[in-house]
Amino acid sequence: MTKKALSIILSLFVLSASSIPVTGKGIILKQSNSSGIYRKGQKISVRAFTGENKGDSIFVRVLKNNLTELLKISARIETDSLLLFQGSFDEPCSVIVEAHVSEDFSSLGCVVSPGHLKPGGEPPADFAEYWEKERSNLLALPYDIKRAAVKDSFIDTGYSCENIEINCTGPRPARGYFAKPAIAAPKSLPIVLLVHAAGVKGSWCRSEPGNALKYAKMGALCFDLNAHGMLNGQPDSYYEDLESGELKLYFLQGLTNRDDFYFRGMYLRLMRTIDFLTKQPEWDGKRILVIGESQGGGQALAAAGLDKRVSAVVAIVPAMCDWLGPLTDHEGGWPQPLKSDLPREEVLQTIPYFDAANILKRSKATLFVEIGLIDITCPPVSVYAAVNRAKGKKLIYAVPYRAHHQPQNYMEKTWQETVYKPRETFIREYLK
Repeated sequence: MTKKALSIILSLFVLSASSIPVTGKGIILKQSNSSGIYRKGQKISVRAFTGENKGDSIFVRVLKNNLTELLKISARIETDSLLLFQGSFDEPCSVIVEAHVSEDFSSLGCVVSPGHLKPGGEPPADFAEYWEKERSNLLALPYDIKRAAVKDSFIDTGYSCENIEINCTGPRPARGYFAKPAIAAPKSLPIVLLVHAAGVKGSWCRSEPGNALKYAKMGALCFDLNAHGMLNGQPDSYYEDLESGELKLYFLQGLTNRDDFYFRGMYLRLMRTIDFLTKQPEWDGKRILVIGESQGGGQALAAAGLDKRVSAVVAIVPAMCDWLGPLTDHEGGWPQPLKSDLPREEVLQTIPYFDAANILKRSKATLFVEIGLIDITCPPVSVYAAVNRAKGKKLIYAVPYRAHHQPQNYMEKTWQETVYKPRETFIREYLK
């Protein structure tokens, strides 16, 4: 941002140490381009519509690339609207504008020239060799598959569902629920692989028969894979014990050695499950769709790069993107391994092999990607930097008012119409 632009912003505020905030009544932020997407050099303006907050104090912060604080300031609200930020950028970047009025908080994001954002590093020289060896080891392992039919009352006639365990070269087997139409012609159905967000004990972390059956009823072979190779359908205490014990801070485990890094096993389970699914006689031989959010989104992107048969991905606010971003000028994606206390040089030797930004260089799949422009867990620059490396078709939905988990309440209806519905439409059309 130019000095002139910054001086314009500063001149709009009169700081008052005697200003005492009172209970806020809600503020709404709007920007000059509602899409949140700007060209290099294009002016960005963000205004706050303050409603009934006249006389209160507003606290404003502006961040570039989730790392650099451009502005931190406070002022008394004197009018119904305030210009919080105005400026332009000559390089690709993201910007988040945050505003507090008492306990109320609003934020809005934008991104400049996102198609030109680049990762913070390159793949190691032996990257392809490493993953080809892992693939060869998987293929050489004879299958040992354990399966148990699920006989719950909600399983409709005409569909089957099984609790599946598949042996794997990683430290744990792949486990999940596999559902399909009971009767289907050979080579007639697409594959859907569901992968899960971070955590261990939460409902969002576990495989469920209902998840797999949803897509089986849409005419697919669907496997709902849990990320950790843990048992399915266990009491809550089982998952609680894993989260506080064996899987505590799992995302940091083995971070100083590529063969011990936790995500190696996670990715191997992905690959093994895809191999299992492609052996099903009903697979049409063409379509493999991987769907996931956050950690699941990162797994979905990794699957697209690790297995060329993956034809499409739905990655929602994906993690595991551009872990080397902090080496340049922007924050990397969850779990941001360079922030750990482990020896930095050893971490740098490990993480490039598992970074979606490097893995995606091998992908030609169609990518449907949702990006939250105020996401601090999976920052927008990290996602764009990774996705830009893929060679296939890209459908990117950037949401200016979306943090990592969900949009702010007053924008939820807009999000349902402009993001959620297009996602569901893409999935249904792809599976027809």
